[in-house]
Amino acid sequence: MPAPRDQELLVRTARMYYQENRSQADIATTLGLSRSNVSRMLTSARERGIVEIRINDPTGRDLACERDLAERFGLRDVRVADGAPATKALARVGDLGARWLAERLRGGAARLAVSWGHTMQALVAAVPVDLAETQELGEIEVVPLVGGLSSVEASITGEELVRDLALRVGGRMRRLHAPAVLTSAESRDVLLAEPSVADALAAARKADIALVGIGCVGVGSSAAIIESVRLERGERAEFQRAAPVGDMCARYFDASGRAVLGAVDDRMLAVTLADLGNIPTVVGIAAGREKLPGVLGALRTGTVDVLICDRALARLLMAHEPA
Repeated sequence: MPAPRDQELLVRTARMYYQENRSQADIATTLGLSRSNVSRMLTSARERGIVEIRINDPTGRDLACERDLAERFGLRDVRVADGAPATKALARVGDLGARWLAERLRGGAARLAVSWGHTMQALVAAVPVDLAETQELGEIEVVPLVGGLSSVEASITGEELVRDLALRVGGRMRRLHAPAVLTSAESRDVLLAEPSVADALAAARKADIALVGIGCVGVGSSAAIIESVRLERGERAEFQRAAPVGDMCARYFDASGRAVLGAVDDRMLAVTLADLGNIPTVVGIAAGREKLPGVLGALRTGTVDVLICDRALARLLMAHEPA
């Protein structure tokens, strides 16, 4: 065995093995060494930094983090986007969500229920426009989980996303002709009595898969919803005392995962957290460190079966949830 300090021989051996794709037996014959010596030299080359092994996962996933999250939170499935810059985390999470969905839709009929939000928008945008043509999909119906959200930009509302996703998967869509946010419980109840509205929500409750963006109180569109409810001072104080941390389908919950009831909840036209819990597969989607409180609360509601997020958020989740 050559002296460990013989860098030239280590480099030559490494080049023959890693760049020329020669077997260890062939290298041993060429250099007049035993095969075991060649193996030890290759190990030494790695230890000295002469050889650096880099693995690029083409799926863009952090598999170890996925396993840890699934075990820690009792999730059926997890997808974690690898270390993308914060500016690209949303797109990477959307892409992973679209791929997860495409895998589930192959060859089987399904009713998909869709919420709203920027993360859901990223997922739908990542679904190939010709998915139905390139894959053998079953009969698919896409339905909304929540009414239209006039308080946020139109491109991320439920109806727009339902229409776009239905086109991409070659399925049919169901409309929910009603706003998600009302200014009174009485107005909400009047709309719920309309057969078309009641039928649309009933269809959502019978979905096979629900795709749900997870919001965080005070962040982005989740804050806009609260402003649009027009709470009176006492109602706002009651809502704040309940300490909401996040929302799914415009239904708010606290850090323990308990539904926050009261004035805000009474003015929402959407499926409830209990309804979500009865859907066979609920996929929660979120990106960004700022979503930590909302996602932790969402996982504690017991309604989320599958989580799709970025690595930075995943690591924070692991750090904040006791093993």
